[in-house]
Amino acid sequence: MIAENYKIEISSLKKQFGDLIVLRDINLKIAPGAVIALIGPSGSGKSTLLRCMNLLVIPDGGLIRIGNDAFQFGPGTSLPSAREQARFRRGAGMVFQHFNLFPHMTVLQNVMEGPVSAKNMPKAEAAVLARKLLAKVGLAEKADVYPQRLSGGQKQRVAIARALAMEPEVMLFDEVTSALDPELVSEVLSVMRDLAAEGMTMIIVTHEIAFAREVADIVVFMRDGVIVEEGPAREVIDTPKQEGTRSFLRHFHTRG
Repeated sequence: MIAENYKIEISSLKKQFGDLIVLRDINLKIAPGAVIALIGPSGSGKSTLLRCMNLLVIPDGGLIRIGNDAFQFGPGTSLPSAREQARFRRGAGMVFQHFNLFPHMTVLQNVMEGPVSAKNMPKAEAAVLARKLLAKVGLAEKADVYPQRLSGGQKQRVAIARALAMEPEVMLFDEVTSALDPELVSEVLSVMRDLAAEGMTMIIVTHEIAFAREVADIVVFMRDGVIVEEGPAREVIDTPKQEGTRSFLRHFHTRG
């Protein structure tokens, strides 16, 4: 497969904070419509990798390409301008562990805000798009409600609708269920399952191993800032080749 056939390409990516090396030499190629689950212990670099892909964290070296946008980092390169970073972020929708909704805006206004302020979409058009996306995540009836009246699972579904409103090329999910009560996790995973079925390219940092096994095409196991193992989801989770992967997965009951 030639590079142009990949939606995302990451090459020799490096990042450190002070003396702490967080990403050592990350290489990934992701096909359009693929769902990638990043798993591994806390501190392995998964969330930093996701933030680098959204340019919320600027890498120290390597290359990131999403669609037609590519940036090279490291000695001899110039940092992307604020405008270039903003354009790049529009192509990579990101949903975080904590919802970060605007408390003074209704659910509808939260979802409309990005298209109106970042893309200059007329408010009437943005409202139509926002209502469509709220229906998609099962929250059409909550359009005029303020975030404090929502459950954690509902807030996270609004956050997903808000990211989708920017019509990104890929979706990045960073531990989006880890702050939720267990009974609310399934409603968020259900929305992500639907997006995967529709062919959205997705990268998911998760500890929901059973979900990763079911929904992901590829599982990538990271530890200490490197990719230890990657491959078809069921293969990596059911019969991991590396002892580090096996040791990590022993903490989870994934088969049944």
